[in-house]
Amino acid sequence: MSNYQIVRVNDAQDLARRASETIAAQIDLALGQRDRCQIALSGGSTPGHAYRLLGQERLPWERVDVVLGDERWVSSDDESSNARMVRGTLMAQGPGAKATFHPVPTVELDSADASAVMFGELVQRICPGAPPIFDVMVLGLGDDGHTASLFPGTDAPGVTDAWATVGRGKGLDRISLTAPVLSAARQVIFLVAGRAKQEALRRLIDPTESAERTPARLVQPANDVLILVDQDAAAGL
Repeated sequence: MSNYQIVRVNDAQDLARRASETIAAQIDLALGQRDRCQIALSGGSTPGHAYRLLGQERLPWERVDVVLGDERWVSSDDESSNARMVRGTLMAQGPGAKATFHPVPTVELDSADASAVMFGELVQRICPGAPPIFDVMVLGLGDDGHTASLFPGTDAPGVTDAWATVGRGKGLDRISLTAPVLSAARQVIFLVAGRAKQEALRRLIDPTESAERTPARLVQPANDVLILVDQDAAAGL
C-alpha cells in the first residue's frame, strides 16, 4: 500500500508553480542518473499553467521524452485534445520546445482499440521495463475518483495485460495508460484543485476505500505518492 505525501498550496497559481518546480526537479534527478528521462503528463484544466511554467525551466530538454497519460480519441487539432494543450503550453516556446513529444495516435487509425494497441507499443519502445517505467507520472483526479481515463464502472481499470487500453467515459472514447504502468513510475504526482474534488481526494487517501469505486486508488507505486492540492480541494481533509 502506497503512502501519500500531501502538500497543500494556497491557490491554482501556487499549485502551478509548485508543480512546475517539482516536475523540473524530478527531471533533473533522472537525467543525473540516466541518459534520457521519460515523463507522462495528464490533461484536463488544472495542469495547463503548470506546463507553461515548466517549459521555461532551463533543463536539457533534448534528452526528455514526453508522453500523455491519456488522450481523447479526437484529432490533434480538436479543442479537447490533450496533445494540443501540451503543444500550446509546455512546448509553445522556450526551452521546453526541445523535448521530444510522443502524442497518442488517435483518429488516424481505424478505431480506438487500434490506437490503444499502437500507444502501448510506443510506450514500450521509449520506456525501459515491463511494465514500462516513467520517471515522472503526472495525474489528475476526477470528482468521480477516476484518474487518467480509468473510469469507475468500466472495464479499463481492470486491464492488467496491456500497457494501454480504451477508457470510455463522459461520451468519448479515450486512450489511457493502464494501472500497472501508472504504478510503475518512479514518482507519481497528483494535481488536485477545486472544491468539487474534496470527496474524491478523501476517498483516494482512505485505506478502506474500494478501487472499484475510486480507480485512482489502483495507482500504487513503490515510492510515496505526492499529492499537490489547493486549499479548496484540501478543505475537506
